[in-house]
Amino acid sequence: MFTRSELNPILTADDLPFDANVIFNPGAARLRDGRVGLLARVEDRCGLSSLHLAASVDGVSNWTVEKQPLLSPQPTDRWCQWGFEDARVSFVPELDQYVITCTAYGPPGPCVYLATSPDLYTLDTGHVVIPPEDKNAALFPRRIDGSWLLLHRPVVMASNSADIWVSRSDDLISWRDPQPVLLRRSGGWWDASRVGIAPPPIETSEGWLQIYHGVRNTVSGAIYRVGAALLDLDEPWIVRRRTSEWLLSPVDPWERVGDVGNVVFPCGAITHDDGRIDMYYGAADTVICMATAQLSDLLDLLLNGGTI
Repeated sequence: MFTRSELNPILTADDLPFDANVIFNPGAARLRDGRVGLLARVEDRCGLSSLHLAASVDGVSNWTVEKQPLLSPQPTDRWCQWGFEDARVSFVPELDQYVITCTAYGPPGPCVYLATSPDLYTLDTGHVVIPPEDKNAALFPRRIDGSWLLLHRPVVMASNSADIWVSRSDDLISWRDPQPVLLRRSGGWWDASRVGIAPPPIETSEGWLQIYHGVRNTVSGAIYRVGAALLDLDEPWIVRRRTSEWLLSPVDPWERVGDVGNVVFPCGAITHDDGRIDMYYGAADTVICMATAQLSDLLDLLLNGGTI
């Protein structure tokens, strides 16, 4: 369903204008000047992560990476002491702002951090909005039934469950009424161990297309793969359809071998006027890759071959 770019990996640590260990798991958005922007996780040689903006005209080559991070570890803030990870970016027309959701990491554990930016070069606001342990968050780009909705992935320690939930807010700071949306499947399924969102939800006439990652634990470690679900347009906590098979799985050498092997982990996507979706993903927690699909093909698969 997804066709990998022939230029993969499209960004590696060797492309950075500074020393770093790896670059991976990028959020994506169209910048105001029309270029593709990736808000990528860069891990330094201490093991701490910052978010850096990379920009490209064609979205696959000639990247310009900002030396100055947009978000970096905050030694005096226990929530963010060890850095920021795995951004998702939603442009919100009502606010005329980019809303960044990412994982802040510090001694209390991973938690959801939400920031607003006019251009992805500077920040206006930033707050921890959901406490540990929670991550993999993304904002719907418009209010639904009067409220902002946030998809996120809490870990419920009592049951060791890690499923996709949704919460509601009036101000993007205080979140309420959490409820589960997309659950792990049991047994031997490819998404039986954990699930979490990939890029932010994409609005279509048939519903919200939600690409997600699923994890299966094996005797040789976890395997991260990619699937998709169709959420109801007006009540997106209802899953209308879900792919049975995975749509992308670690195959290429840079997806199978790296700091964390057997991982394809998308955080961003760009939708083009012709219906093409360019999905950006981290491979083996080491490099950034891109794969392309047609929106119409994904919807057809979900509507005609998906499971409820």
